[in-house]
Amino acid sequence: MLDRHEILEKRGLLLSVAILVVVAIGGIVEIAPLFYLESTIEKVKGVRPYSPLELAGRNIYLREGCYTCHSQMVRPLRDEVERYGHYSLAAESMYDHPFQWGSKRTGPDLARVGGKYSDAWHQQHLVDPRSVVPESVMPPYAMLNERALDYSQVEAWLKANRVVGVPYTDEMIENAKNDLEAQVDPFSEIYDDFIARYPKAQIREFDGDPRKITEMDAMIAYLQVLGTMVDFSTYEAEENYR
Repeated sequence: MLDRHEILEKRGLLLSVAILVVVAIGGIVEIAPLFYLESTIEKVKGVRPYSPLELAGRNIYLREGCYTCHSQMVRPLRDEVERYGHYSLAAESMYDHPFQWGSKRTGPDLARVGGKYSDAWHQQHLVDPRSVVPESVMPPYAMLNERALDYSQVEAWLKANRVVGVPYTDEMIENAKNDLEAQVDPFSEIYDDFIARYPKAQIREFDGDPRKITEMDAMIAYLQVLGTMVDFSTYEAEENYR
């Protein structure tokens, strides 16, 4: 029986064909179910699309290459859970295109950074990282404080995300600019409508400057929402009940 291996081992073309057949079969077994399953991600209560301001902050996060040093995925390992919090759920990234899981951790994982520090801490950290974390090797991003946020294309951002599956409604797209402005104005006339569209969204002047909406506002809004959509005390209770 073992001698039969020589048939493949001594014939390179035949061996290549056999490898392709095996890989094709394995690929079909893994990929085919994705076409008929209604969803490959279990939906979790609380997960919603990013608000326009949070999405703007995410765009800046990608533009500045933050993902090259920070992952956003807590692995289900004891040391990771003890350091960062509950392990990441696939549903938390279902509206991320592309997702920010990553494997590089020059800086800490940011999947649970929302609410861990104050807005002022984030602002100072971005302006001068070593003023709050002396051992940090992160470059400064002080320019975010000075740059006014360009959100003239915010409707297009939402439309592009809807194309790839994010459930932004026509109402969300139509009100995108107003919603972005409302998130930095606690006294906005559309406060209730905004919250109805983006439940539990945080509303305040993130950079502490009410004179203009800056890229710092957007970046902090994005960082502060990471890991806050799911109530893990409720989620764990549901899991234990099952």
